[in-house]
Amino acid sequence: MDFNELRELLTVLNQTDISEFTLKSGEFELMLRKGSASPELPTALSKPSAPPAAVSPAVATASASYTAASTPSPLASKLLEISSPMVGTFYRSPAPDESPFVDQGDRVRIGQTVCIIEAMKLMNEIEAEVAGEIVEILLANGDPVEYGQILMRVNPG
Repeated sequence: MDFNELRELLTVLNQTDISEFTLKSGEFELMLRKGSASPELPTALSKPSAPPAAVSPAVATASASYTAASTPSPLASKLLEISSPMVGTFYRSPAPDESPFVDQGDRVRIGQTVCIIEAMKLMNEIEAEVAGEIVEILLANGDPVEYGQILMRVNPG
């Protein structure tokens, strides 16, 4: 399973009521859970007899990005976060030649579009669920985004 197939699978599963999913193929095993009280990350496991090289680079990259997204800095804990509701590709503007929806330092209101996540050729506008000042934009145009990954941090008020 390559990274793009994994992204598509996560997108499809996110749009269903399925709360737990396990996929086994040869020595590869993928277990996903969602909707629990404590955030659990998708895990990719291989049988103990498999050498470390058996885990594909795409899976290793996906695991690393989940880990990075789940450890906010102490300063960030005082800020509110805008997270991705899906797996996809992050875009700051509606088109390549247009201005970004928001920039660092801009004030946003609840319901204001702050970015787009492209998932399976569909453009999904992401709206702010909090009002305040954009303090940090964590991604660049075209960056891949995971479910629940922090996109922006907002200073409320």
